[in-house]
Amino acid sequence: MDFDVINPATGKVVETVTLASAEETDAAVERARRAYGTWRNVAPGDRARLLRAFAAAVDAHVGELAALEVANAGHPVGQARWEAGNVRDVLSYYAAAPERQFGRQIPVPGGLDVTFAEPLGVVAVIVPWNFPMPILAWGAAPALAAGNAVIVKPAELTPLTARRIGELALDAGIPEGVLQILPGAGPVAGARLVEHPDVAKIVFTGSTRVGKEIMSAAGSRVKRVTLELGGKNANIVFADADLERAAATAPYAVFDNAGQDCCARSRLLVQREVHDRFLELLEPAVAGVVVGDPADPATEMGPLISAAHRARVASYVPDEVAFRGSAPDGPGFYFPPTVLAGPGVTDLPAWHDEVFGPVVTVAPFDDEADAVRLANDTPYGLAGSIWTRDLGRGIRMARAVEAGNLSVNSHSAVRFWTPFGGFKRSGLGRELGPDALDAFTETKNVFIATD
Repeated sequence: MDFDVINPATGKVVETVTLASAEETDAAVERARRAYGTWRNVAPGDRARLLRAFAAAVDAHVGELAALEVANAGHPVGQARWEAGNVRDVLSYYAAAPERQFGRQIPVPGGLDVTFAEPLGVVAVIVPWNFPMPILAWGAAPALAAGNAVIVKPAELTPLTARRIGELALDAGIPEGVLQILPGAGPVAGARLVEHPDVAKIVFTGSTRVGKEIMSAAGSRVKRVTLELGGKNANIVFADADLERAAATAPYAVFDNAGQDCCARSRLLVQREVHDRFLELLEPAVAGVVVGDPADPATEMGPLISAAHRARVASYVPDEVAFRGSAPDGPGFYFPPTVLAGPGVTDLPAWHDEVFGPVVTVAPFDDEADAVRLANDTPYGLAGSIWTRDLGRGIRMARAVEAGNLSVNSHSAVRFWTPFGGFKRSGLGRELGPDALDAFTETKNVFIATD
């Protein structure tokens, strides 16, 4: 089956890509299974060396990868270069892991007890269209470092950077079959990876609906999963906060990647006594977001991924809004940064649903307890921010908000050297951080009798 990859900034076809059938997916799994038998036995130092070479190959092609993402996903070129650099950095970080996969020696009577961290086998990483490069690396790098073979299924809409990264892996010396890129439709290639008996684990980032289907199918097969399924995150601003700084950064907390970010702080909660003043500060900050051609280095926000997604985002916006930024006319799937506020805002679908676009709702709160109530009034629990000069309050709020990744006086909490994952319906398990390899290994316990 062929699929036309569309440039979101122009609406034109970039390339036609062939999507894998169920039979081709089976063949990829068989190649991965054979490659795993060799890769798991590569000496830790040699596996580390190959991952460092892979990182260096990515680094040498950051500009090329960024240009592909500009054309394929509509990401602003500065953002796309950062994303390619993130692949390099994540590979470099986990290249240090193979030589540090320590087991334990446990005191027992009558002998010696030791543990080993054994790789799982074949791991499938199912990548969404919103951050094709980083999310590929977040799953693939620790899985490879642990000794697994990896099949990456990129989203149908955005396969181009994944395909090129797979080529760079081969150029760097990663053995054939150890990392495969398999463009394919979710209901075909994705479903087959989930049900295939030789795939030991699924790493999925995407919608809660599909995540639940994967969890159910994997559960019937006792297959391991890591799921990251979205968010409806709160950006909480107290009256004692640095309002100018909070207002200046708030647009980038939600409009980054055109709001197509599961960590987007799409609900702004502002303490009642400064609510109106905050909106006065927010309006020029929103107007200042530069929306335009993603190939222009000055652009801060590009288009949405598709015409269908733009229509979905638009369906959440009522006729009357508090204020808007600007967006280009003409071709491309652009949508202006939009702020919803005023009486009844918490009754809007945009307050409750994950819009996944450049739309933010703003509501007042009275005190800490009210802020916690509003922040936790969602089935999701992925991310959030708290703005206050009171460090004790910041810690109290961070403990009370039901989310996996929180920041105080910052709009970002995601670092590849720290754990990432959600509470509630935002997912299952953790990615990134120093313990990420635990998700791609099993602990083997061995008792050796000495008596």
